[in-house]
Amino acid sequence: MLELHPQIIKNKAIVADDWRVLRLDETESPDTVVIPEGKIIVPLLVWQAQREQLASRAEIGVWLGADERPEDIRADLDRFAVIAVNFPKFTDGRGMSIAFNLRRRMHYQGELRAIGDVLRDQLFSMQRVGFDAYAPRPDRNIDDALKGFSVFSEVYQASVDQKQPLFRRAPRAAVTDNAPGDSDVGYGI
Repeated sequence: MLELHPQIIKNKAIVADDWRVLRLDETESPDTVVIPEGKIIVPLLVWQAQREQLASRAEIGVWLGADERPEDIRADLDRFAVIAVNFPKFTDGRGMSIAFNLRRRMHYQGELRAIGDVLRDQLFSMQRVGFDAYAPRPDRNIDDALKGFSVFSEVYQASVDQKQPLFRRAPRAAVTDNAPGDSDVGYGI
């Protein structure tokens, strides 16, 4: 089955999407499913089963399930215009770790897209770990989802989008009187 999202969020803007996501049903096999022409994002199992045929295609992407490892495509990262990570449920955060690993440890520079059960409340955190494109659930308002990026004005922790934690970025006043509690590491932030 091919999924098409007419619009996605990419780089914090709503854009038309011409990629289709291939999802296998229970009657299809990764090694025999026919991949149509055009911009297609295939499951990891299909890529692994049909790698030789698909490797010559310029417009091919792959998607990883929450239980799959990005290391399985490390050697092929430069072949993919887009890598998608599927969120089977909004409560399943394993896709966040996959995105972080693709960006920070494997240095993937292409489009990193969140697909599946993607909701407004997740977008800010997804951006922090390296996602730059999002296909929100079709039953949700995509215009409303954009508001998810402006939930917080500042972040404390370092991540893909902010290399230094807040205490390294914010100037601190010099402590002169060493009053009890003033020696706290976070004092003055």
